[in-house]
Amino acid sequence: MKNLVILGSTGSIGRNTLEVIEPFPQDFRVWGLSGHSNIELLEAQTLKFNPEFVTVTDEKSYQVLKGKVPGSKLLFGIEGLKEMVSQADADMVINGLVGSVGLFPSLTAIENGKTLALANKEVLVMAGELVTQKAQEKKAQILPIDSEHSGIFQCLFSGKKEEVKNLFLTASGGPFLNRDKKDFDEIKVSDALAHPTWKMGKKITVDSATLMNKTLEIIEAHWLFNMAPEKIKVVIHPQSIVHSLVEFIDGSIIAQMGATDMKLPIQYALFYPERKVASSNGFNLSSVKTLTFQEPDTEKFPAVKLGYQALKLKGTAPAVLNAANEVAVNCFLEEKIPFSRICPIVEEVLSSHSVISAPSLDDILKADLWGREKTLTLIKN
Repeated sequence: MKNLVILGSTGSIGRNTLEVIEPFPQDFRVWGLSGHSNIELLEAQTLKFNPEFVTVTDEKSYQVLKGKVPGSKLLFGIEGLKEMVSQADADMVINGLVGSVGLFPSLTAIENGKTLALANKEVLVMAGELVTQKAQEKKAQILPIDSEHSGIFQCLFSGKKEEVKNLFLTASGGPFLNRDKKDFDEIKVSDALAHPTWKMGKKITVDSATLMNKTLEIIEAHWLFNMAPEKIKVVIHPQSIVHSLVEFIDGSIIAQMGATDMKLPIQYALFYPERKVASSNGFNLSSVKTLTFQEPDTEKFPAVKLGYQALKLKGTAPAVLNAANEVAVNCFLEEKIPFSRICPIVEEVLSSHSVISAPSLDDILKADLWGREKTLTLIKN
């Protein structure tokens, strides 16, 4: 039986993870849960799964939850997350957090030799070299939960690394694939959150609309699979049936297909290296009438180019890219900037950053803070 710590249990990844494991009580025990401000749901999850530890990262919510979960040890903040994932009895940490907040608990989990099932792509975007080096040193396994990276992970078993020609990350193109760029100023928050194929959290849904999620995934794939940036491609696939592809040097292309349901990559990571019968509805291949692929329009969606730019700059550049995007997306969601300003702001912040080429963790955190402050300054002005 695996003892699981689920970071972000009230979010999309966390809720799906709990749904995946519920039919398998003989295989998994919920050892720890964490949430931010959705206290009603976190309380309900705690009472249902009876974890040893619960961590709340919002102070007001932490005070509200005190005394309501007597069967679990209640912890607070980043330090609480770190304490929870470092517990000796915890076997696997599922990081479903959003943004840079997931970096410290991920590093702590790796430091303690835990298996890290990672959906929080910003961890590898910010500190990919540090994280992967630490994982090698501690012999801690990182398993991808992102559907695209899970697909690549599965496809790579078809050959050796030196036989790989290209990795392909698919993108639906988001809700604005066929909208004229001149109309981007008119996009409302509700428009950007109406993803055509996936149900996700707000931040990643906006990233899908700008294609910034592919930018982050390019960087994530580079570190997860130790693959040169020029071998990592993005292809628009509106049906979202093929999650990723691997092209080998002999011309063969292996694709991973499945329903647009995050439960599939979550279950694959939880049971890896085994497979189990899925509790969800599966996939009806005969229902697929058309599969189409096209190159991304980088003039319309310039975010795609920024991932390659950040990897070329190396060092602290990806952390600044991520920080600027987090702030810009949040400001868009708060209706402080138009949708059309997100990518230009991120690009301007990245271009003005003085890169530290071999950063320490402290350097990365300072670059992250600089990127946030610079972005807010640009937005205010």
